[in-house]
Amino acid sequence: MAHAAVYVGFPVPQLLGGASRIFRTHSALVLLRHSAFCYCTVNGTIKSKRKMDHLERTANNFRQEVISQAKVCGIAHESETVRRLRLAITNKDFTFKAGQWVDFFIPGVSVVGGFSICSSPGLLKREGILELAVKRAAHPPAHWIHTECALGSEVALRVGGDFFFDPQPGDSPVKLVLIAGGVGINPLFSILLHIADLHGYREGKGNGYEMGTVKLYYSVKNTGELLFKTNILGLMRAFPGKITCRFHLTQQRSQICEELQPHVTEGRISEKDLGTHVSKDTLWYICGPPPMIESIAKLLSSIGVPRNSVFFEKWW
Repeated sequence: MAHAAVYVGFPVPQLLGGASRIFRTHSALVLLRHSAFCYCTVNGTIKSKRKMDHLERTANNFRQEVISQAKVCGIAHESETVRRLRLAITNKDFTFKAGQWVDFFIPGVSVVGGFSICSSPGLLKREGILELAVKRAAHPPAHWIHTECALGSEVALRVGGDFFFDPQPGDSPVKLVLIAGGVGINPLFSILLHIADLHGYREGKGNGYEMGTVKLYYSVKNTGELLFKTNILGLMRAFPGKITCRFHLTQQRSQICEELQPHVTEGRISEKDLGTHVSKDTLWYICGPPPMIESIAKLLSSIGVPRNSVFFEKWW
């Protein structure tokens, strides 16, 4: 589940170089310290000529120098195909921003994994814990997590990525729309948890960054594939009107539980859903499979969303 951030079909002003055709773009809202890397083709569609491994695909992305040892201290099943790991981090200098990923080094496994962090920076600061949610796959690191990883297993981690939300106390308030497809929820859930921490800090201390409203649109085939649904419902209850979510189900066949029903829409995310959020102070974060990103990008362009307000993370 390696990741690379993209800006789809949009002009890119600065070529960074390299055979991978990766470009850097700059948001007008530089005070928010956002950045994204772009993979664009001539016709503006997302394509991959061959399958690259995580390190090759993200070679031009930012990486921290710190590599930390970590020990698996918790394992849970988020769904039938997704395993959630809690990792105790040993290096006190290890940090990350909400939305970033880790290089995942496994003793005895030559392939390096790339997994988006699904926990908040606040959890790492408070408890020294980082969480990952990994979908079952034949790729060696994911296969190891689902077949050999156990409590007490030791790995090493290095943070990377240019897709994140990291506002500072003096920055202007913004609203966020988060759009997730499948396991693309991982970095967006990290951002959502970070936003909850920002709200909590401001309510408790009376200062800190003033966060605008956040709307999450999360699309999956059915409720069995919804990750973190209990947590997301809890965040909506904890911050009513500040954090809201719509679960979009494209192939639901069974009855939807009563708790989820008020928040469910059957069918894909549409122009009607997103059009009500267009404003000059709204930022849009999207993560999911490449065809979904391309479709949502075109939709946002058609409804007048400024290009420098849209950020992408592509997963494979």
